[in-house]
Amino acid sequence: MHRHGYKGRKFGRETDQRQALIKGLAESLVRDESIKTTLPKAKELIPYIEKLITKAKKGDLHSRRQVISGLQTVESAHKLVDQLAPKMSGRVSGHVRIEKLAHRRGDNAELAKVTFVDDLKEAPVAKPVKKAEPKAEAKPAVAKKAPAKKATQAKEKK
Repeated sequence: MHRHGYKGRKFGRETDQRQALIKGLAESLVRDESIKTTLPKAKELIPYIEKLITKAKKGDLHSRRQVISGLQTVESAHKLVDQLAPKMSGRVSGHVRIEKLAHRRGDNAELAKVTFVDDLKEAPVAKPVKKAEPKAEAKPAVAKKAPAKKATQAKEKK
């Protein structure tokens, strides 16, 4: 049988099980900010989580609901939208990296560590607030009445 036109890895699972696996990996990545899994699973996770991060950075209600449907719990979706996405606003793409690790001892599977590229532990640097200087007393403004007089003088001449 040919393999043309079949996109993605199957992992020996049915469609719903495979989607639940990817959703669970994305959930763990958002919650723990770093996960260790097999290399093929990590490679399948990257496009999925990148799309979720892009939606989270948009931040409107529809995008928030799409992120909620893409993750398993509402708390992690809110964490992604409210805490993590604003810290990644400097990037357009490439928010997640894969680091290859050693092979697993039991089945010799290639392991990989998936982390965010940006350091999310650091809080964004707040700008120093300038203290308001006491202002000198403002002089009362003198109202000019000359234009009004000219208008009334023009009416009187007619």
